[in-house]
Amino acid sequence: MKIAVYTLGCKVNTYESEYVIKEFLKRGYELTSFDDDTADIYLINTCTVTNTSDQKSRKMIRQAKAKNKWCIVAAMGCFTQIRNNDNAIYDYVDVVIGNKDKSKIVDLIENYIKNRNKILKIEQIDDATFDDMEISYFNTRTRALVKIEDGCENFCSYCIIPYVRGKVRSKKKEKVIEEVTRLVNNGYKEVVLTGIHTGHYGSDLKDYDFSDLLNELQNINGLERIRISSVEITELNDKFLDTLKKCDKIANHIHIPLQAGSNHILKLMNRKYDKDYYINKINEIRSIRPDIAITTDVIVGFPKESIDDFNETIDFVKKVNFAGGHVFPFSPRSGTVASKMTGMLTKAEKHNRCKMLINVFDNLEEEYYKKHIKKEVKVIPENYLDGTLKGHTDNYLLVSFKGCEALIGKSVNVKITDYKDKVLIGKIKE
Repeated sequence: MKIAVYTLGCKVNTYESEYVIKEFLKRGYELTSFDDDTADIYLINTCTVTNTSDQKSRKMIRQAKAKNKWCIVAAMGCFTQIRNNDNAIYDYVDVVIGNKDKSKIVDLIENYIKNRNKILKIEQIDDATFDDMEISYFNTRTRALVKIEDGCENFCSYCIIPYVRGKVRSKKKEKVIEEVTRLVNNGYKEVVLTGIHTGHYGSDLKDYDFSDLLNELQNINGLERIRISSVEITELNDKFLDTLKKCDKIANHIHIPLQAGSNHILKLMNRKYDKDYYINKINEIRSIRPDIAITTDVIVGFPKESIDDFNETIDFVKKVNFAGGHVFPFSPRSGTVASKMTGMLTKAEKHNRCKMLINVFDNLEEEYYKKHIKKEVKVIPENYLDGTLKGHTDNYLLVSFKGCEALIGKSVNVKITDYKDKVLIGKIKE
């Protein structure tokens, strides 16, 4: 039977989908594209971070059923977790599961194949334990995701995720170390540690935290880079900073969400820091790693965001001197505190502000890239086409250079000669 999988949302969803695909392949299924109208099973791993994500999730579920009236349609994830009585979905699906026990989706689909009774398995997430999933190979040749944590307890006023992912829960350290070691033995030089609230790893474990894990992963022979997908500024305590100083395998790039550069808006968002706390922590990081790439996320057009608040955010982004960032227009998420706030901005105003801030980030990113011209960098090539290799540095700069396909997955020293369209151009250092 042919299985097609479509993934929406974050890196955690990507990891979970990869695990499920491997489980299908182990059982003899054939993986095919989601565009294939002849698939026997279509699985959608959904997202609900914004109302737009809901719309995309619902659209993909309906599209799957329209492809082949005899097919089996299954859906899982954040969107299905919160839409636990949405008839507009259930009319189109045969198997539905939320975020609890997602690792069992293949078993559920096979149960449906046997008896053809619709399965709706959406359970309370509050008492969930960590749903163990382990991967030996990933869908890239050089970089692998490793999910180490699930859940969030921050309850930012705009965010639905704590309600659909539940409390923080961590993968046992032994399992993380075993998984990373196995990936390294299978040729992966770099792992990306990911979770819903990655830096909070270990808060449910006894006397063991994120820094302890990083220190142990540092000792794995053959592992060259430990990349952190995203971490909150409040999680970068003194112990983490000491770990950053000692562990040279931690990639020279950290993504630290800001969300707003105005204390007024940060308070309305229920973020757990102010501007002074944020910039002081950034300065501490740069005292350890002067050339580190720090990227971020910013939400534009939050309720009650005045033009002064927005200009304050622009000034603060420049002051921090990020190496790049993602900009999102505020989208009221049903079920959150922010969705009930007054002072909503118009779509046009949010659009204009997004354009302005994106331009600021583009300029900062270009400036950071160009700082590396004439420098020597270490690149792990990921792609090869017509004599040209492309890969990332440890501070996540994309580099293009001439070379042979045999270099994919190997560390290569490259002298940077130029920059063009968010890509550094270089030559292999002889």
